[in-house]
Amino acid sequence: MVKMTFTLDDETVAALNLAAQRLAKPRSAVVREAIREYGSRAGRLSEEERRRMLRSIDAVLSTPPTRPRAAVERELAEVRRARRGGGRRSA
Repeated sequence: MVKMTFTLDDETVAALNLAAQRLAKPRSAVVREAIREYGSRAGRLSEEERRRMLRSIDAVLSTPPTRPRAAVERELAEVRRARRGGGRRSA
């Protein structure tokens, strides 16, 4: 283990002391667990972010199409042909 020094505000220290007392664990163990838990959630969306993104998707899906389906299908077919052809780097 590596020993480190941190500066914490009074409110955080009080919360740490209370958690350590409730869990009957050393403060360092509580900090390690808290950091592991935080790290596992750090890359995930919050519930509010998730709801906001879902509202955006719902708004896009509820908007009527601006082009006829046949035009979209033709464009997709052209893109697929270009991808299968190797693109700009092919001879």
